[in-house]
Amino acid sequence: MKPFSEACENNQEPILAILRLAFADVHSVLEIGSGTGQHAVHFARHLPHLSWQTSDLEQHHAGIRLWLDEAALPNARPPILIDVNADPWPIEPVEGVFTANTLHIVSWPEVERLFRGAGQVLQPGGVMCVYGPFNYGGKFTAPSNASFDAWLKARDPASGIRDAEAVCDLAEQHGLHLEADHEMPVNNRTLVLRKLG
Repeated sequence: MKPFSEACENNQEPILAILRLAFADVHSVLEIGSGTGQHAVHFARHLPHLSWQTSDLEQHHAGIRLWLDEAALPNARPPILIDVNADPWPIEPVEGVFTANTLHIVSWPEVERLFRGAGQVLQPGGVMCVYGPFNYGGKFTAPSNASFDAWLKARDPASGIRDAEAVCDLAEQHGLHLEADHEMPVNNRTLVLRKLG
């Protein structure tokens, strides 16, 4: 049975609206943490000019393949193993990087390694889009995010909603400059970062 995420189902259209603009001139995208594979299928189907490379830890590959096999899209590529802790990542340079709901799941050192890896694989002028909940000025943007953060930390004390300012500072260290910060439904955001040549 294919894995299924209700959150993916609910957020894919708002994210697609951002990606249509951010990835308009992009032809190769690496998705970090493809999860169920739902996003990959939806975005590859609606952005046929992109070659969408899925990736995740090996335990998620079978589920991703089920989604990809059913969709049979020529521009959605089978998952590769990318562990953010690896250096370097086993992939050729790409024009775009996308990740959704990952920064609050992994530890902060892994967030640091994720941006290190993204900075390495992105070509000059490339674009990175990061979707998820963020704090601003050290404060939650909604009570639901505070509750979600408490749930995350109870499950794994190293996880939690990240401060947008800290994330953008980290991205800058790897040559990724904030180009846009989009408000999204259900108290989420999409950060659009560009690697300057």
